[in-house]
Amino acid sequence: MHEYDRITDEVLCALGAAVGEDNLVLFEPMSAHTTFKIGGPADVMLTPRDKESVVRALDTCAIAGVPVTVVGNGSDLLVGDRGIRGVVILLRENYAAIDVAGTRIHAQAGALLRDVALAAAEAELSGLEPLWGIPATVGGACHMNAGAYDACAADVLESVEVYEPGAKAPDGTNMRGFVRTIPVSELHMGYRQSRIHDEGLIVLSATFSLAPGNERMIRADMDTYQKRREEKQPLEMPSAGSTFKRPQGYFAGKLIMDAGLRGCRVGGAQVSEKHCGFVVNADHATAADVNALIEHVQEEVKAQFGVELEPEVKRIGVF
Repeated sequence: MHEYDRITDEVLCALGAAVGEDNLVLFEPMSAHTTFKIGGPADVMLTPRDKESVVRALDTCAIAGVPVTVVGNGSDLLVGDRGIRGVVILLRENYAAIDVAGTRIHAQAGALLRDVALAAAEAELSGLEPLWGIPATVGGACHMNAGAYDACAADVLESVEVYEPGAKAPDGTNMRGFVRTIPVSELHMGYRQSRIHDEGLIVLSATFSLAPGNERMIRADMDTYQKRREEKQPLEMPSAGSTFKRPQGYFAGKLIMDAGLRGCRVGGAQVSEKHCGFVVNADHATAADVNALIEHVQEEVKAQFGVELEPEVKRIGVF
């Protein structure tokens, strides 16, 4: 059965009531909400404006048995050309409040990591400088323990507020989830992994614990990191960031370059000539193009060096 068939008029009305009718759209193209600029339509997209609306929408979908995909900045996603079945809850500028209190910053899941870092600099708080150029929301950064330049989100996180999906009732129906706050020590965060990812938890907000600093020095460090990114990464082209995880003992980009794959193309998708660890949307690429190129790169690197590259990019939706 097509997932959209499960979204009855009754469920649509309930979702509209949960988030406000103006914050519900049908068949929204996901290409407008991913940094790859790729992706077919979502059956239903919601843009809730507060925590209560997010929770009500998640509960409604759970009870109705409708699949839910939560999307932030779409910076680590490849969405299929046929889109996403069910409901997409977009948490971006619609859910991006940032509050500073002492040496702590509390940010909603849709706040960009960049904006949190800028708020920290303005408040003369240090710790987020290496992460500020990562094009992720707070929710995405917590989900994957985003990192760069030997730093990661776990280094500065204090706690994360999450929605935990409910279990099945004895009669087989879905139950509402619940909200709780989990300290970073219980999130099992490692390289591109966390309990949030493993258990399907949904980030609502996070609290960062930072150190007092000097604004001028903080901003100078941020500028240095940004220049390093601009020099080495293809920021001028649509991509989903680093395509592959770093294999133990190797660098994915160097393996791909040494395999002779710099500039390799499938359709509109290309291995970046600037940094081989990135697959970029060079010319109206489809998800199928990107997927085929990822598989080709994996096959060549495996054949030539015996190393298996694991995609860092999350592939979702219908291909």
